Amino acid sequence: MSRDAFYLPSAIETIGETPMVKLSRITQNLDGHIFAKLEFLNPGFSKKDRIARQIIEEAEINKTLTPGQTVVELTSGNTGTGLAIVCGVKKYPFVAVMSRGNSMERARMMKALGAEVVLVDQLPSSTPGAVSGGDIEEVEKVAQKIVKERNAFRADQFNHQGNFNAHYLHTGPEMIRQTKGQIDAFCDFAGSGGTFGGCSAALKEFKKNIKCFVVEPQGAATLAGKKAIQPNHRIQGGGYSRTELTYIKPNLVDGYLEVRDEDARLCSHRLAKEEGLFAGFSSGANLAAALQLLNGAFAGKSVCITLNDSGLKYLSTDLWG
Repeated sequence: MSRDAFYLPSAIETIGETPMVKLSRITQNLDGHIFAKLEFLNPGFSKKDRIARQIIEEAEINKTLTPGQTVVELTSGNTGTGLAIVCGVKKYPFVAVMSRGNSMERARMMKALGAEVVLVDQLPSSTPGAVSGGDIEEVEKVAQKIVKERNAFRADQFNHQGNFNAHYLHTGPEMIRQTKGQIDAFCDFAGSGGTFGGCSAALKEFKKNIKCFVVEPQGAATLAGKKAIQPNHRIQGGGYSRTELTYIKPNLVDGYLEVRDEDARLCSHRLAKEEGLFAGFSSGANLAAALQLLNGAFAGKSVCITLNDSGLKYLSTDLWG
């Protein structure tokens, strides 16, 4: 076949099948291995492109989304970017509703991709650049209002089954295939919980003794049943002081890991400097959690993580300052 024949019909078809890298430089003095799935190589530079595609395509099949209908979603920026890409290609108007506490790179990228971006002020008690659970509640109110006013389809990443399915049907099986099944543990920073839930379900179906760990910010480990004493942590995209998430079922959770802001930041820098992988804050949190496992009960084992988004989305934040 001619090389000219190797093309895809749109950016949507480039979503998924991201490469896996063994972090052999970071683990060279450790007993064990870390495999990192490069989700920042999706077209919107994050794993959330996967759920954007799955949610929209399932809604089209179920006819809960009609041609030309407006799509609305609450976002920290990554899901919104994925939806901007998918909706732009498929000709759906898209409105992203986001807290001003998230990095401005995300808002600018969504606008460039054709989204209408509605920014919601943080609460007076919140720290600029650190989005709290209270800030997310304010964003949710605005999103609900816009959905009602415009008779829009709510993508609803925290509850739509497409979020779980994107990772259960695709990301998890890709991990298994790329590592040839050599996975002892998986850990993931909880945002909406779809990546953890979908991947954990797929991994445990493949091999029931794979252990799966929810990663949370230290001081905001509410999914683990602890009280939030640091709601203004720096790790964007999760740790919103929710006590439960739709996709995180007890039978999928083997434990909870806490990561300090500074450790997440340090691990993001290590990914860049030692492995040449320019990823964001939650990716650093995932690496920090994986290192906890290798330095503990999983010494000599293989841990799998996702690198969730690009470091380019944090240039205006203190992640790289």
